[in-house]
Amino acid sequence: MSKRATQKAPKLKKGYWLFKSEPNAFSFDDLKAKGKRGEEWDGVRNYLARNNMRAMKVGDLGFFYHSNIGKEVVGICEVIAEAHPDSTTDDERWECVDVRAVCAMPNPVTLVDVKANPRLKEMALVTSMRLSVQSVSPTQWNEVCKMGGLDPKKIK
Repeated sequence: MSKRATQKAPKLKKGYWLFKSEPNAFSFDDLKAKGKRGEEWDGVRNYLARNNMRAMKVGDLGFFYHSNIGKEVVGICEVIAEAHPDSTTDDERWECVDVRAVCAMPNPVTLVDVKANPRLKEMALVTSMRLSVQSVSPTQWNEVCKMGGLDPKKIK
């Protein structure tokens, strides 16, 4: 057998994201109710947020953040379908991904908590607060998970 045939495929790094939703419009409980089939993350009309979704891969994980009401990370979701046309518009510019709920955050992590943590001072939630779909670094992911009572190595 050749050396090439015995080599393992390189492990791709998982991406981490933050998805914002107003809980009175679509909450983490609403996403959990969708079950394994998940839901389209539709209605995004910001180019940077759209481009973030274009960069997502199936299996990437995201924080589900309740904006306006609560202002806290309340759960973890997973990308289950890569970027595709947004079904809520005929405008070809707008795309979305599909996500499903993975688990609730045992202790929701508030925006106040994030801002108070010096390790998170560069997090987009602090620096680009209005962006509805944001990237999260692995270091930030681990820190927020720990703050919320989750072991980041045991998710998914």
